[in-house]
Amino acid sequence: GEFKNDMANGYGEYTHINGSRYKGEFVDDVQEGHGEEEWVDGAKYVGAYMSGMKHGYGVYVWANGSEYKGNWEYNKISGYGEYYWNDGREYKGYWLENNMEGKGIYTWADGRRYDGDYVNDKKHGYGTYTYPDGRSYKGEWKNGKQHGEGTFKTPNGESKRGVWQDGKRIKWLDGDEDE
Repeated sequence: GEFKNDMANGYGEYTHINGSRYKGEFVDDVQEGHGEEEWVDGAKYVGAYMSGMKHGYGVYVWANGSEYKGNWEYNKISGYGEYYWNDGREYKGYWLENNMEGKGIYTWADGRRYDGDYVNDKKHGYGTYTYPDGRSYKGEWKNGKQHGEGTFKTPNGESKRGVWQDGKRIKWLDGDEDE
């Protein structure tokens, strides 16, 4: 690569003693700008760097095949991004310091789907959870569980309003007795 004042500057390639490799831009021996990094376990990152850290848009593929495409801030997943697990799950939405945070859509390989708010990696706030058979819950969530008022809809479109606590329905609000 290119050197200036005995430091890597400009485009270059570096192989660490442990076998991991980086090729891309350097400023004063630090990864800066666009680069590609590959680890000995097969994990790979292609994207933006700032001060030696993943920062800006990048794509990270883990050794197990899971993949993240989106924004990074100081080596952490932050901002909008899409995460694809190797088992078929997907999350498209907002992140903060490696946790789902804000609006997002999470889908499972079996057809389940959650579209709503996240706080610290958990469903929290308002959202809709849809089951593969067409049932759904639309309402309030707390710490990953249905909590507060919500509407349950059956596959044939009938709906009932109710109150949930820690993931369990405690009463219907439509005048129907608890079943």
